[in-house]
Amino acid sequence: MSLDSSLKIGGGLAGHRNVLTRAERVAKLAQNGEFDLESGDPMGLRKVSNRKVVAGKKKKKKDAEE
Repeated sequence: MSLDSSLKIGGGLAGHRNVLTRAERVAKLAQNGEFDLESGDPMGLRKVSNRKVVAGKKKKKKDAEE
């Protein structure tokens, strides 16, 4: 019997996730200077957007000289 393709976990967590863990939110806020690691309280953190930035494909330039 074969394994269904939806049950394979090859790179399941390698994709983009919208929900960050508390440690990831603290790291992102600290990187932006909005959270102090020494005296900050990690409880009740604000939401942090996690957008996946996709670079657009470059358009091929047509020869304007022709």
